[in-house]
Amino acid sequence: MDDSSSSRIAAALREWVAAATPGARLPSTRELVARYQASPVTVQQALRTLTAQGLIESRPGVGTFVRAARTVRPADHGWQTAALRSPPARVHALSTALRSAPNDVIALHAGYPDRELLPERLVRSALTRAARTDAALTRPPAAGLPELQSWFAAELGAATRAGITPPTPGDVVVLPGSQSGLSSIFRTLAGAGQPLLMESPTYWGAILAARQAGVLVVPVPTGPTGPDPAEVARAFRESAARVFYAQPNYANPTGAQWPAALREQVLAVVREHGAFLVEDDWAHDFGITCTPTPVAAHDDGGHVVYLRSLTKSVSPAVRVAAVIARGPARERLLADRGAESMYVSGLLQAAALDVVTQPAWQTHLRDLRQQLGTRRDLLVAALREHAAAADVEMVPAGGLNLWVRLPEGTDVHQLAYDCERAGLIIAPGNEWFPAEPTGPFVRLNYAGPNPTAFPAGARVLGRALTNHPA
Repeated sequence: MDDSSSSRIAAALREWVAAATPGARLPSTRELVARYQASPVTVQQALRTLTAQGLIESRPGVGTFVRAARTVRPADHGWQTAALRSPPARVHALSTALRSAPNDVIALHAGYPDRELLPERLVRSALTRAARTDAALTRPPAAGLPELQSWFAAELGAATRAGITPPTPGDVVVLPGSQSGLSSIFRTLAGAGQPLLMESPTYWGAILAARQAGVLVVPVPTGPTGPDPAEVARAFRESAARVFYAQPNYANPTGAQWPAALREQVLAVVREHGAFLVEDDWAHDFGITCTPTPVAAHDDGGHVVYLRSLTKSVSPAVRVAAVIARGPARERLLADRGAESMYVSGLLQAAALDVVTQPAWQTHLRDLRQQLGTRRDLLVAALREHAAAADVEMVPAGGLNLWVRLPEGTDVHQLAYDCERAGLIIAPGNEWFPAEPTGPFVRLNYAGPNPTAFPAGARVLGRALTNHPA
């Protein structure tokens, strides 16, 4: 079959169809073969092209006709309003951090590291090897592959303080990403209608998961070095909550890291109130100037429910995380995960395990630390030079983001709109507050694409702030 002949015939017939009336019958295949001196197969290919484009339609046993224009009746889904009733929680659009950006803009809004910061070769090789194993065809255990459970337990066990019993593989439940873990944790440990303490500001996905779970969020103010233990104790006492969600290392969005003394103080408050600390160690692999120590490394009484994800550090396509919990809390979490998703893809679990057990993984993490530090410092310097009104209150020791305070009175959504019109996408900080924002902030990701554009992005932000009425 000659593709060029087929395209030529399709173009000629397209002109014929454009001049014909709807419903007009096309010449037969035999006539078209004679007219264009082509084979029947080539003519049929041309007709199929026009059919796929919606210009003609074939009626078996009758012929081929110019397709009549059809008036599409708007779909009416209004009946669903009554059927669904009011949602238990207000439905929110996806965060700015998940927006896709065109290649011609400067993107500082994303919540994931750029592709060049990922262990691409390790991931591709691991997926290839996993596809050749039984993991590609068998159902894994509900709690996860035993080898991967052992790896997660050993990772936390290596940081466990002397005198504390390290976790066992049986304490681990593998998850299809940490977001699903948060949903399960909030449902099972807090429950709909019950209070949940949460740092403010904090991860927008945790706020969303809490709202969808129907829990009552009680904000606890936090700063560059974490929350005040007295405020945590007051919130527990006044709300009668039994769960506190926090990110003690490289918090998203602030980058805050709890000092060792604060870890001990908050853990003491949690124990005093017979409560749980849900420790989201999302940025464990993103240390720059220090190595994070989880609060869970100081607890063996089951008070800390530890959540660690590999999605951001291995690959967004390998959505694998784990929760480490002890006692009945672990059993309830496993039951909830079974009802939600039954099990996590064995293929993805095998691939994730392959990546993190390769010798090259540690080499990658050392490299990553240096690259993140360089990018962080480049963005900080660019902001200080070109957007002095944007205050970087703290340079984080790890993570992916800068938390930037803007002049009082700044309309962050209007500012984001103005920046985007000028070719810069930023994330308004309001999304990271479970209650009213305490000021105008934006979150800027220094792990995103094209760090050479950071100075240009800072200039755009600086001009927008200069022109923005405050």
